[in-house]
Amino acid sequence: MITVQDIAFVRYQVTNLDSMERFLLDFGLHRAARTETALYMRAAGNAHHVHVSELAASNAAVGFGLYARDATDLARLASHLDVQVEDNPEPGGGRRVRLHDPDGFIVDVLHDDMPHAALPLREAIAANYGGAPQRLGRPVRLKPHPSGVMRLGHVAIHVSDFEKSLAFYRDVLGFRASDTYWAGTEQNTIASFMHCGLGDQWTDHHTVAVIASQDGRPRFDHAAFEVLDLDDVMLGGEYLKSRGYEHSWGVGRHVQGSQIFDYWRDPFGNKIEHWTDGDLVNDSTPVVHAAMSPDELRQWAPPLTPEFFK
Repeated sequence: MITVQDIAFVRYQVTNLDSMERFLLDFGLHRAARTETALYMRAAGNAHHVHVSELAASNAAVGFGLYARDATDLARLASHLDVQVEDNPEPGGGRRVRLHDPDGFIVDVLHDDMPHAALPLREAIAANYGGAPQRLGRPVRLKPHPSGVMRLGHVAIHVSDFEKSLAFYRDVLGFRASDTYWAGTEQNTIASFMHCGLGDQWTDHHTVAVIASQDGRPRFDHAAFEVLDLDDVMLGGEYLKSRGYEHSWGVGRHVQGSQIFDYWRDPFGNKIEHWTDGDLVNDSTPVVHAAMSPDELRQWAPPLTPEFFK
């Protein structure tokens, strides 16, 4: 078992790089690199890229990248799997171990890649909540614009064999459950929201969410990107709406993770999320095991539609 520090990027194959780049620019990302066959998009943080699109004859989710805590963990992973640590041939460089999860998703575990300087963002809006005002003598005047995407936060995947995938992400990559869901009986766990196993260090409530597929078909559910604040969620959504993109669900607040969320579809049907104000946990945070129900997906939000579950 190794320690994963964070998620690095998500990887898709698409039939048109131009269409994907236009959407991601409107979503709030920025071009980091582009070749004839691949597009690499960055957020405002210092990660080299957080989204990879590879030109192909069909559209599909391919996999994602993770950051190893250190070079020792990368070497330990390679030894455990009897594979080689290799130079990363993609933009950003560094070293990587490439593996496949039980459903065949490519998982690149990286270390020592090349960071960017962070991009400037506006300050988060101070709020005048009841009894604790923070914004004194300062009005808020904002207009719709692409969200200030700060970083990639997590990926949620539907898996064909829940127990096998859970064991892989827990026992090979060191993820730990933050909260889990059951269906039918409490012994029938069907979903695990998993954080990086960083001991006492605070980290996102989930970096990988592993969910049993209802139809047996493995697939991405969504990739989720953190934005600056609630105004950024709302204004970014208004901007995407003005550009004619397909809205999926939101705005609302989740139960597991507590994020304020807004879901969209990219031009190829992939679900992609803006979120802000999520929970932080560590390995000592109690794990809640709850019954799966529609009410467990949100504390408040518009009604769910069948489209969201495609």
